[in-house]
Amino acid sequence: MSESSVDLRFPIGPFEDPGRLDAPGTILAIDSIAETPVRLRSAVAGLSDGQLDTRYRPGGWTVRQVVHHLPDSHLNSYIRFKIGLTEDEPTIRTYHEERFAELTDTGTEIESSLALLEALHQRWEILLRGLEPEDWRRAIIHPDLGRMRLDSLLAFYAWHGRHHVAHITELRRRNRW
Repeated sequence: MSESSVDLRFPIGPFEDPGRLDAPGTILAIDSIAETPVRLRSAVAGLSDGQLDTRYRPGGWTVRQVVHHLPDSHLNSYIRFKIGLTEDEPTIRTYHEERFAELTDTGTEIESSLALLEALHQRWEILLRGLEPEDWRRAIIHPDLGRMRLDSLLAFYAWHGRHHVAHITELRRRNRW
């Protein structure tokens, strides 16, 4: 595939739900979530304000917005996990991530979001590594997507972190930053 035909929206490919995760798949997904803050911090290391305000693709978010989006999204996921673990198939609340990305806090320095993501992922990793095999079969109800098992949610957020970090690393590669 040529550089010009690569879909910049999905630098690692779109999410593909693996279905039920086995124990090794679960560990790999948790490891991926645990590594996301370090990968993100590395991806943005040394970028100038001008580079942070560059869109990773035409019509896409700026690098700065991507950095702020990750803790917004992963905070929602962390709470969804906790609700899914403490209630029987609860219907979760959705949010407008595109509107979140336009709020004033997404135009600010990125250190607070990097630190928030690090602290959040420390707590999230502890929660995830403490789950029993039967916990992964618990589910939430997404108003748009229907019933989602926690192992599918885990797989999605493992992909989600890699996906957004790749937006930044691929932009850096294309622009030779």
